[in-house]
Amino acid sequence: MYRFLLSRQWVILTLVALVLIPVMIELGFWQFHRHERRVTQNTLIADNLKAAPVPVEELTSPGHVVPRADYWRRVTATGTFDTAHEVVVRRRTSSDDRVGAHVLTPLVLQDGRIVLVNRGWVPGAANQRDYPEVPPAPPGRVTVTGRLKADETTGASGIKDLKGLPDRQVMLISSRQQAELIGREVLGGYIEQTEPAAAGGSPEQIPEPDHDSIGAHMAYAVQWWLFAAGVPVGWLVLVRREKRDRENGSTGGTGSGPEGGNGGGSGGADTPADTPAAPREDGDAIQATSPR
Repeated sequence: MYRFLLSRQWVILTLVALVLIPVMIELGFWQFHRHERRVTQNTLIADNLKAAPVPVEELTSPGHVVPRADYWRRVTATGTFDTAHEVVVRRRTSSDDRVGAHVLTPLVLQDGRIVLVNRGWVPGAANQRDYPEVPPAPPGRVTVTGRLKADETTGASGIKDLKGLPDRQVMLISSRQQAELIGREVLGGYIEQTEPAAAGGSPEQIPEPDHDSIGAHMAYAVQWWLFAAGVPVGWLVLVRREKRDRENGSTGGTGSGPEGGNGGGSGGADTPADTPAAPREDGDAIQATSPR
């Protein structure tokens, strides 16, 4: 009764099931690994945000690539803002998803080197090619506290580094690019300023990165694994149903009732019991006697 499994339809169905099972298992592990990476990153962010701030010169230098272990480390930098080489980073959103720009201002340190400071978000100009209105940086010697970030790249951010932009406007925050424009040594990476707070709340400082949410990756992983377990179960259910349907189809037309005969006559009699008898001859008639 299982020969139907060799039919073309069932061979294709079985092959599809055999392909789906490992694919779904792999998708489950992909989501599980994304969950693990999210948990690891949340732990890293929380630990670095809680750490005591250190001078930025201890963690980076010109040409240095900030490693992931130092992302969001709290750092301090003391110097003077160089507003003449200030630029804005286009197409950045605020905490409430308004489109504008980030203000990137070089801070000249005591040794003459420069560290880039992202002072925060400002609304864009009505005409995208115009330079937006940017509140001036604090004059004189200042000490800035913030989070250390690595230089942005197209590969990591997905943002294209467009050419031919208006003067003092960029797409990515790159210490190498700014070093070429300024003509001085620039420390690798940049600082997201958190202190001191901007006068009047502008530029709007960048909020802390989310390090509490873990997303739904673990739930998606479990779902994929349940789907993988359900494929063989579903296949077995279909096989049993097909077998039952074939068995019912093969036995449904073979039963037959008795042919001829009647249910009320005596066995072997050809004439029904209620057939009237043939008339008697006259000599055989029974004479009725009259009463005396």
